Amino acid sequence: MTVPRIVVTRPMPVAIDRAFAARGCTDVWVFPEDRPIPRADLLRHVAGAAALVATPADVSINAELFDAAGPGLRIVANYAVGYDNVDIAEARRRGIIVANTPHAVTEPTADIAWLLILGAARRATEGARLVRSGGWTGVAPNLLLGHRLVGGTLLIVGAGRIGLAVARRSVGWNMRVLYVARTRHPEFEAAPIGAAQVPLTEGLAQADVVSIHTPLAPETRHLIGADELAAMKPGAVLVNTARGPVVDEAALVEALRARRIFAAGLDVFEREPALADGLADLDSAFLLPHLGSATVEDRAWMVEMVVDNVVAALRGAPVPHRVC
Repeated sequence: MTVPRIVVTRPMPVAIDRAFAARGCTDVWVFPEDRPIPRADLLRHVAGAAALVATPADVSINAELFDAAGPGLRIVANYAVGYDNVDIAEARRRGIIVANTPHAVTEPTADIAWLLILGAARRATEGARLVRSGGWTGVAPNLLLGHRLVGGTLLIVGAGRIGLAVARRSVGWNMRVLYVARTRHPEFEAAPIGAAQVPLTEGLAQADVVSIHTPLAPETRHLIGADELAAMKPGAVLVNTARGPVVDEAALVEALRARRIFAAGLDVFEREPALADGLADLDSAFLLPHLGSATVEDRAWMVEMVVDNVVAALRGAPVPHRVC
C-alpha cells in the first residue's frame, strides 16, 4: 500500500513530521530552511504529493502548482487563518480541499491589535527610542503627548472572530464600538459590547481607533485608501492585523506625513516583507513583523489543526477546518 506523501513548505515551531508520524503519516518532507521556499523547489518537491502544508508566504498556490503536484493532491492545508495565497476557484474546480487554522489565531491576534492600538496612540516607538538613546532628560509636561482611549470610539472593519475578540477587549476601556460588515452580527450588538453596525464612511468619521479585520479579496483590496483616510479624524489611529493590501500603504504614508491622521499600527504590509517608501521613517507608524499568532502555545495549536485537517482529508473523513 502506498503511503500518501505530505509536503511542508517550512519548519514549524513543533516537529510537524513527528506529529504526522504519531497519526500514521510517515512520508513527510519538510523544507529544511526557515525562509520562504523557492518556487522551483516547491514545484519539484510537490510532485506526487497527496497533501501540501503551506504558509501565507507561499504565494500562488495555483494551477501551475496543482499541475506540478499531479492528480493525487487532495488537500492544501494553510498554516494560517487567511487563504488569499491559494487560488480557491481553481482548487474547487479540481476537487482539491483547502483548509485553514481559524481558532488558534483569534486571541493572540486580538492581543497584537491592542498592542498596536496602545503603542500607536501613546507614541511607544518614539518613547522607546528616546529612552534607549540616552536622550531622555526626565518627565516633562509636553513630552510625547498621545491620545487617551478610555471613552473613545472603536470601529471594527470586518466582523469575524478576531474583530469580535478585539471588540470584547475594548470593554475594559469603556469604548463605544461600531462595526462594518455585510450583515448584522448579534454577537457584536449584545452586552457587554453593545456595538452598532454602520457604513464604512460613517464609521470612519466617528472613530478614534479603526481596527481592520476583513479578509483580503478583490473587493477589499485598498478598502482603506486616500479617500477613506481623509474621512478619519485628525486624532485617529488606524490599525491593521488582517492583510496588508487591504490598506493602500502609499496613501497611508502620505496621510501620516500630512498629519491627516494621528498614527498607524501595522502588523501586516502590502508587499510583505517590503515596506512602502517612507513608512519606516515615520515616528507615527508603530510597526511589527506579522506577529499576530506568534505565541508558543498558539503556533503549536496551529500545527495540531493542520495535522487534523490533513489526516482527515487523507482518510476521507470530514475536514474540521475546511474552506472549500
